[in-house]
Amino acid sequence: MHRLERLDIKQLRVFQALLREESASKAATQLGLTQQAVSDHLRKLRDVFNDRLFVRKTNGFVPTPFAEALAVKVDKLLIDFNSLLSVGSFTPSTASGSYVIAATDYAQQVVLPALLTQLRKQAPGLKVIVRDFELDRLHELMESGKVHLALAFPDYIPESYRVLTLFEEQHVCVTSKHSSIANTTPSMADIAAYPTIITSPSRPNFKGSIDDWFSQQGLKRNVVISAPCFSVVPMYLETTDSIAFLPSRAIANLDVHTIQLQHSPNSFDVIAAWHPRYNDDPLQQWVTSLLEATHV
Repeated sequence: MHRLERLDIKQLRVFQALLREESASKAATQLGLTQQAVSDHLRKLRDVFNDRLFVRKTNGFVPTPFAEALAVKVDKLLIDFNSLLSVGSFTPSTASGSYVIAATDYAQQVVLPALLTQLRKQAPGLKVIVRDFELDRLHELMESGKVHLALAFPDYIPESYRVLTLFEEQHVCVTSKHSSIANTTPSMADIAAYPTIITSPSRPNFKGSIDDWFSQQGLKRNVVISAPCFSVVPMYLETTDSIAFLPSRAIANLDVHTIQLQHSPNSFDVIAAWHPRYNDDPLQQWVTSLLEATHV
């Protein structure tokens, strides 16, 4: 029997689930199969492709290099099969499976609540995984199909990806209402000299996104704390006599004091992005249409 004749769609779906979950039990749960059935399909896949595909580790599986290379082709093949059966239409109410979103801390606060509301309302059978945005691993995760959509900023996204601009955002200088800085009218030199908290989620260091803006004015910031996410900064401001530059929508409901500046930093875009191979995926098109309707 030819190898192709020993391969079926269910086996490819098991392969896809194992690649994403890196666990036979989790893959079985996602697919509604028994763990034994997943193991049987994996055994057949190994025979067809003459490769181990997944190697056991302490708490699951890790894909072989061959499996990682195969992943892109398998995902595209399954998308094409879905398109063939959908006859050009997509029905959210019958959607199932898992959809993975990688989002920055900011996007988790500002973008995702409205999107998740619509996903739960219109596609109750769709399970959504929200994971932290990993800048250094983004391409690897999206190319392997472990992430379907990224919510972030343009500088974080590979040029080859499709991008939907959601809205324009602006950094605002803030401090605690109880800070000694709150009752002053500082110059830009004063702002640069104040103890400053920045957020650096992917690469912990003391470099911030608006350092260049200060440099253009001949100034260098006095960064004293680097935080992993936007959400903790207001708490740090409350206990330290310091300032921070935060996106305006992230502070909309926070009890902080906004410092009026002589000049404002350049605005920036907040975007959704995805790997090109998902361009024709009906589910992807529907999710991005929701984002477009909600935020653009």
